[in-house]
Amino acid sequence: MAIAVIMPKQGQSVETCIITKWFKNKGERVSVGDILFSYETDKAAFDLESPVDGILLDLFFGEGSEVPVLVNVAVIGKSGETTDSFNPHSATQSAQSAIPVSSTGKVPATHETPRLKNVTNVTDSRIRISPRAKRLAEDKALDYNNLQGSGPNGRIIAGDIEKALSGILPGTKTVQTTGAEYTEQPLSNVRKIIAKAMHASLQNSAQLTHHMSADVRNLLEARQKIKTKLSTDKTQQDITLNDMICWCVIKALEKFPEANSHFLDDRIKTFHKVHLGLAVDTPRGLMVPAVKNASDMDLVKLSGELKSIADACKKGSISPELIQSTAATFTVSNLGNYGVEMFTPVINLPQAGILGVCTIINRPVDLGNHTFAFVPYIGLSLTYDHRAIDGGPATLFLKEIKGQIEAFRY
Repeated sequence: MAIAVIMPKQGQSVETCIITKWFKNKGERVSVGDILFSYETDKAAFDLESPVDGILLDLFFGEGSEVPVLVNVAVIGKSGETTDSFNPHSATQSAQSAIPVSSTGKVPATHETPRLKNVTNVTDSRIRISPRAKRLAEDKALDYNNLQGSGPNGRIIAGDIEKALSGILPGTKTVQTTGAEYTEQPLSNVRKIIAKAMHASLQNSAQLTHHMSADVRNLLEARQKIKTKLSTDKTQQDITLNDMICWCVIKALEKFPEANSHFLDDRIKTFHKVHLGLAVDTPRGLMVPAVKNASDMDLVKLSGELKSIADACKKGSISPELIQSTAATFTVSNLGNYGVEMFTPVINLPQAGILGVCTIINRPVDLGNHTFAFVPYIGLSLTYDHRAIDGGPATLFLKEIKGQIEAFRY
């Protein structure tokens, strides 16, 4: 029996999703768990896995299509089964608006450059336009009545409006000069979201950063114990240095709850529990998922949860609710593995702060009795919103994180 593959509904506010890449072709055999396609919402990117074993009988939307949620995208079944009853397109759809399939079974991109309509051939005066595209056009005062959309049934989608605004002529694609001097490609949906969020954060808050270093001899000793035990004990949790630092941050937040807050213009919301955000670098861009109720967890549980949300982000299976900026109460961003000695992390508003974790550097320290030694120190960069926290309390909070790291025992 044929089974429909539908576009998932990712969050209550999501109306449409954009298919960014198909990984399987029409007619190809698929198994449960195989990635069928990647798609983006206006907040994040995800992968959709096959729910059943079978043949990918038909694909109804191509790469670049903006698809309403809960609409059939494809059909999986047995060879020879019909798929007409699953097709979301109108039965009267013309051959020109139908989605063509190449001889290889691959659905080509339908996200073409918007074209001017031939007014004499228009028989339906109703303008088909997605809500997101309509909002964008109205915000930019763009007349979309003479645009032909590249979405299903000629529907105008957000990408059509963006291309019209940029003045791209019909037929233009990714630009590359004959001398290979440069290339151009449109921003992905995720990159647009990141850019907008970072710009808004810096534009709409009073951010500044304090830097401090912490002695990490105890953390390195604990890490070595864990690595040694991993080789002999299969039940040992692989707790990383970042896990330990996040644990220390949570302990510090419990002592300085003003840092565990959201600044909401006319009020400050201070949370009783820590919902820790972790900046995760993925192939699609930066994501910041939250570990809810992290302050209720022991170190082993916290380590497992941090690994789980990071893996989910990289696989594209993270819940949209966990990557909302309001899901976390404080965020940790670790660039230590890249050798960064100091940086200024940007706050994920409305959170009041974010901690940047830097690389470990050996520094000379006076041990007393005219004895000097090189001691490993880790850089800590705290960016905070001065509207929510004053400099004094912010410094004491950062000092508490340093103290928790230096007093760490495993």
